[in-house]
Amino acid sequence: MYQLHKTKIDGCLELTPNIFNDHRGISIKPFHSDFFQTLGVEHNFNEDLMVISHKGVLRGMHLQNPPLQQAKLIYCASGSIFDVAVDVRKNSPTYGQHVAFYVDAVKHNIVYIPSGLAHGYLVLEDCTTVIYKMSSVYSPGLESGFRWDSAAIPWPVQNPILSDKDKSLPGFNDFVSIF
Repeated sequence: MYQLHKTKIDGCLELTPNIFNDHRGISIKPFHSDFFQTLGVEHNFNEDLMVISHKGVLRGMHLQNPPLQQAKLIYCASGSIFDVAVDVRKNSPTYGQHVAFYVDAVKHNIVYIPSGLAHGYLVLEDCTTVIYKMSSVYSPGLESGFRWDSAAIPWPVQNPILSDKDKSLPGFNDFVSIF
């Protein structure tokens, strides 16, 4: 059903689904609870989010703290992104390390990011549509994060388009993780 690609960060996965293609078009299954359960992956998603962005927009690095921490399943319905996860679990052997993926609507790959990892992405094409499945509903009082340029991530951009909120996030060295 999926090709599985494990990463150096425990629990963070990239999956490529089987694509069914015929004269009518294509059929893709971005999520199948039984398959994800066999991987030990959080599969009780409680909120979906669709974000459409312009080329050059960078969103991140974000996470949501306990008790409503979020695991995320991310894919592109159109366009492409440079997607990044940073481990902020204090007792993890990969604390502070990142993994990066090129996620797009051509290969239809999917990234699973467990809770305890910060997430961000750079939009590589205009009108890119990113779909998130999240394990907990968004809770503004529990959101956290750090500046995109403070964790030694090799972003393929010099001057991204940022929100005011993302510009004001602390640097990674000043970020305090409660995971």
